[in-house]
Amino acid sequence: MAADIVLIHGLWVSHTSWQPWVEYFAGNGYRAIAPRWPGEADTVEATRDNPGAQAGFGLDQVTEHFAAVIEQFPNPPIAIGHSFGGLIAQKLLGQNKVAAAVAIDPAPMQGVKPLPFAQLRSAFPVLGNPLNWSRAKGLTRKQFRYGFGNTLTESESDSLWEKWAIPSPGKPLFEVGTANFIPSSPAKVDTSNTSRGPLLITAGTADHTVPLVSVRAAFKRYSKSSAVTDFHEFDGHGHSLTVDHRWPEVADVARSWLADNGFAGTNP
Repeated sequence: MAADIVLIHGLWVSHTSWQPWVEYFAGNGYRAIAPRWPGEADTVEATRDNPGAQAGFGLDQVTEHFAAVIEQFPNPPIAIGHSFGGLIAQKLLGQNKVAAAVAIDPAPMQGVKPLPFAQLRSAFPVLGNPLNWSRAKGLTRKQFRYGFGNTLTESESDSLWEKWAIPSPGKPLFEVGTANFIPSSPAKVDTSNTSRGPLLITAGTADHTVPLVSVRAAFKRYSKSSAVTDFHEFDGHGHSLTVDHRWPEVADVARSWLADNGFAGTNP
């Protein structure tokens, strides 16, 4: 079955942060790409220099952007997404546009009700100012440490911030924040689809940005679907789990799960 993978990042971290994953999957017989979000530049530096290019893009537009990327493949690929990328991966899976999906610490979909303080604090740099709806905003070194690097040494967190952190559009955060009040919210996912491919949802037990309780609530939304839906916890991991020193553990879990569900890589 499909051995092509589309890696979808979330807010505040560049698409280039997936490069170790691209190389990892290539070494295991997969072809992986990590496309940019709309308005994102080729490099971290160029994105930082022109944050306005990403301003105003919402979940529907970003999902459509990745759907267009997916249509270029001869067969539906696998989507692996982190944070808002995990939410987008679930939307694409619910639309039967990808063969399988791995949602790593996914941003909350419509219907997820828990709202822990840590999650609110992590989102406050954007949600604290309504004008950020139409802006692109990055995290300071300190804000990144709380939202992403809280399980890391200060040195590693700061290093990740310097290497990968970028401004991102604020609109998706506002859309998720209001999702349970708007029936047609772009944060809605078709969780009842029984014809979709398999889905793995994972959570870091120490995540501040998308806490474990929120990810568990998303997983429970799939209880009415007979399609394969699995859950995995990464003990002691925070939101940086796809980019910090423990990322190979996360990649190994995703690859093993894909193989178990009929998506093994071809011989490199």
